[in-house]
Amino acid sequence: MNALVLDRVTKNFGDKRAVDDLSFAVRDGEVFGFLGGNGAGKTTSLRMVLDIIRPSAGRIEILGRKPGRENSADLGFLPEERGLYRTMTALDTITYFGRLKGMTRHDARREGRALLDRFGLGSSANTKVDKLSKGMAQKVQLATAVVNAPRLLLLDEPFSGLDPVNQGLLEAEIRRLSQQGATIVFSTHVMQHAERLCDRLLLLAEGRKLFEGTQDEARATLPARLSITSRDTPMGLPGVIEATRAGTTDGWSDWDVRLAPGGDPGDLLQACTERGFALRRFEQSRPSLHDVFIHIVGGEEGRP
Repeated sequence: MNALVLDRVTKNFGDKRAVDDLSFAVRDGEVFGFLGGNGAGKTTSLRMVLDIIRPSAGRIEILGRKPGRENSADLGFLPEERGLYRTMTALDTITYFGRLKGMTRHDARREGRALLDRFGLGSSANTKVDKLSKGMAQKVQLATAVVNAPRLLLLDEPFSGLDPVNQGLLEAEIRRLSQQGATIVFSTHVMQHAERLCDRLLLLAEGRKLFEGTQDEARATLPARLSITSRDTPMGLPGVIEATRAGTTDGWSDWDVRLAPGGDPGDLLQACTERGFALRRFEQSRPSLHDVFIHIVGGEEGRP
């Protein structure tokens, strides 16, 4: 079953098309990365899911239902633009958001205390938000998003402005909720977080989907790269389209090798063995999601 479906969704603001015929599905229980640069349409898409704004065209389905207030008990949302009631205490703030999501006051306070304890803020439960440090307030904001143990958690640029300690805390909380069965969608333009967390991901540019799939499928869009040490040039071997010499020692040369799209390093290694091609080293370089992002999205952004 899919926790979230967007089917040919478009959103126009006057003459500006912020989201362009966007379709994707998020499966129950997966961590899904919604990746794109600034202005790609990530926040607009999430606001349509939350029914804050309505699409100009297309269909959205959340946990088998249409977007609307009736979904609030099953949803959690952490906006990019943080905002808390500064004169409320940390615990009262979390309790208030829990009540908005249909929790009883007793349950919201109990879960709020548990979250504050887990986030290292148990002693600050009765401290007003405006007396908390920025990092402490960010933890309270996260607690408001997860207090109701949401089935579907939406995080809009959640790592923005967080120090490394709180980034690690947020990653741990995402893993914890995922292990408990929650479906998590988070938007980001920082690929390292997506690389550590995502089961699948979508790449977005100018409101259009450019890729949807697993990390391995994303990396497969880049030509394979190898580092080898050999007696002779690898040019002429099956699939090799570029070989750059990086240095030579005692008759052995180090080569940076690029294969044609779809080229299989295993096939190349087999050909070396069959041909008696002398090798001392054969290593495949694994592209990062940052490399994939630049490859897929970099050429699209800024196009007219």
